Amino acid sequence: MVVDDQPLVRAGFAAILAHVPDLELVGEAADGEAAVDLARRERPDVVLMDVRMPRLDGIEATRRISQDERCREVRVIVLTTFDLDEYVYGALRAGASAFLLKDAAPESLVEAVRVVASGEALLAPTVTRRLIERFTDGPAPDPATRQDLDLLTEREREVLVLVARGLSNAELADRLHVGASTAKTHVSRLLSKLGARDRAQLVALAYEAGVVRPGTPGG
Repeated sequence: MVVDDQPLVRAGFAAILAHVPDLELVGEAADGEAAVDLARRERPDVVLMDVRMPRLDGIEATRRISQDERCREVRVIVLTTFDLDEYVYGALRAGASAFLLKDAAPESLVEAVRVVASGEALLAPTVTRRLIERFTDGPAPDPATRQDLDLLTEREREVLVLVARGLSNAELADRLHVGASTAKTHVSRLLSKLGARDRAQLVALAYEAGVVRPGTPGG
């Protein structure tokens, strides 16, 4: 499903997806309210969500979709030009599973849809760094979030830091010298303990709690 208030943008995305045999466009919406209604009705696997739109912005639309039991399997990719990083961060906390630059190549769009549809979050290290750098001088770490992290074991905190830095499961396995299934289990336990929907929300929690800060080694 494509959500954008600019008809030409929607048409462009639709044209790209129309040429991919295993993808089907089930609907388009021009604002957040229409997007929520359409998501509830069509229950798409993936929603491409713009941020600034009339009536209801992409952040609130993402939140409503992610919290709606009827849309439990719906995943949202936030479309951004990076001059709206503070809004994109809010969308991440609202339940977005990925970020995509609006000037991305068509093949990147298709790959993003497939990755998110498979249940993964798309958080390339370069995207994560560029997003989080905006919050270096932001508010102090959230005490409530820090308290949640107290429930984690030392190894789980280590995994959280690595996830926040953009490492994939395969890279986690290599860094921790464990098998791929073990790395996946670590991430699954983090999601469960912290009540996070996916890896994207783990990243947000890590930065909110101050576990990872911009400019730290390896970040």
